[in-house]
Amino acid sequence: MNEHYRRWMEFEDLDPALKSELASLTDEEEILDRFDGHLTFGTAGLRGKIGAGTNRMNRYTIRRATEGFARYLLKCADNPRRKGIAIAYDSRRFSRTFAEEAAGVLANHGIPVRLFRKMRPTPVLSFAVRHLKAAGGIMITASHNPPEYNGYKVYGPDGGQIPPRTSRLILEEILRVRDELSIPAMPLEDGLASGLIRLLGEELDQDYHRHLRGISLQPGTGKRIGDSLRIVYTPLHGTGSGPVRRALSEWGFSRVFTVAEQEVPDPDFPTVSTPNPEEAQAFRLALERAQEVDADLAVATDPDADRLGLAVKQPSGRWSLLTGNQVGALLLHYILSQRKAKEDLPENGVVIQSIVTSDFGRSIAASYGVATVETLTGFKYIGEKIGEYERSGTHEFLFGYEESCGYLIGAFVRDKDAVQAAALTCEMAAFHRLEGRSLWEVLEELYRVHGHYRESVLPVTLNGNEGRKTVALILDRLRHAPPQQIGDIGVAEIKDYARGIDGLPPAEVIKCLLADGSWVAVRPSGTEPKMKWYLNAVDRDPATADEKLEGMKNFISRWMDALR
Repeated sequence: MNEHYRRWMEFEDLDPALKSELASLTDEEEILDRFDGHLTFGTAGLRGKIGAGTNRMNRYTIRRATEGFARYLLKCADNPRRKGIAIAYDSRRFSRTFAEEAAGVLANHGIPVRLFRKMRPTPVLSFAVRHLKAAGGIMITASHNPPEYNGYKVYGPDGGQIPPRTSRLILEEILRVRDELSIPAMPLEDGLASGLIRLLGEELDQDYHRHLRGISLQPGTGKRIGDSLRIVYTPLHGTGSGPVRRALSEWGFSRVFTVAEQEVPDPDFPTVSTPNPEEAQAFRLALERAQEVDADLAVATDPDADRLGLAVKQPSGRWSLLTGNQVGALLLHYILSQRKAKEDLPENGVVIQSIVTSDFGRSIAASYGVATVETLTGFKYIGEKIGEYERSGTHEFLFGYEESCGYLIGAFVRDKDAVQAAALTCEMAAFHRLEGRSLWEVLEELYRVHGHYRESVLPVTLNGNEGRKTVALILDRLRHAPPQQIGDIGVAEIKDYARGIDGLPPAEVIKCLLADGSWVAVRPSGTEPKMKWYLNAVDRDPATADEKLEGMKNFISRWMDALR
């Protein structure tokens, strides 16, 4: 019998529901999977399936992670017992319970906690950390993962997700915690009575929305458009409903239609296979609603409202789900064009994007004389860069985004913010409508000016040790015997980010730059035999760009098959 399984079963005060769950297990492989080590604490904190065991998300693994975080704070942070920690949670199973457990562990160390009274989006937690000048923050969320998952994200005093070095220091403290079952946590009632735990509510929301209104580039556009712009919005059963609808109302949009089946928070996400606004299946009900009300655009946010998906109606009446790169390009063009028109475009302005984001935005930024800086994948790096530029004064942040539907306009938040993105996207649509164009027509015009950019992401999942060997072989070949061409396009340069190039920290990413400006990148998982290929093709002719992308897809598939 597994030692940790036995220890849990013999623990007298074990949560009764978890004890019952463990008692029902008969499969030794299942027991081993739950207790063979601890849930990994990485740069994004914890994420895993909910359930009993050291390798699952439950109140005891939350206590263990928070105990390590508390010890780190007391050793390394600036006066955490005065500044405290902000904690928020989303609509997932046990999110509030996990938030209260984390609050109790911190309070037991004398670290004050500001705990949100009700669920909130991730960007509101980021704002709260900065606004309250807290020593850090915790967000209980698994973003857009399936319903059986939950997660625990740690934020630094800048309101951004912690960088790798901080993560390693917290992990060192977590590893010193020998018994996750015996970690004391102050009950919520005691924390409230002592003042070590205080509840956050409407006051902070007011401050967030006040800052949010400040990113508007054409205030009053929503009112000027009147009833002629129709918007469908769905929070996909998550936290976005209140904040996004409030923002759109305050910005003057009167014709906002919600998807009733997805409006109420529901941890089971019953209407979607996964609540991911990047995927077409998540938009099925929104597009049905859009047809009913003759809408112009449909907006979706994921459960913790940090990612935004957008579908727009073409002049033909056909609907198109835009990619993160396309939405980012539209927002960037709107921001730069409006600021230039107002003579408010700084000479040292900068756009920040990840290394796997399309060069479409870079071309748009360059046409306005604005620099584009790349970071590693993960919005924490974009947030970190914003702080660096604020301290140095070398650049003024204008916009940050990733291809995976994450956008940030106002730096009062230091993580991707779908509430910001939703409000500005609708303003952008209204502005262009008043000018006589749809968002689709604006996108087509940007393609004509900058070239037709096409992109695709190919996820590859392999199996077990053989899969890991295949991933290693693919990376080795790209490094030491790369293909001379991909599809029909010659390879001009191989960029191996594992060497720490372009001023970035080392990362297991390889990018093949092609002779025509297209590129291919591969990024493996750090813990599983998985990888993602990012394909980006560009050409002045749209049909040729499509053909290039298809040729790249076919080449990558054949090339990988030959290595297996």
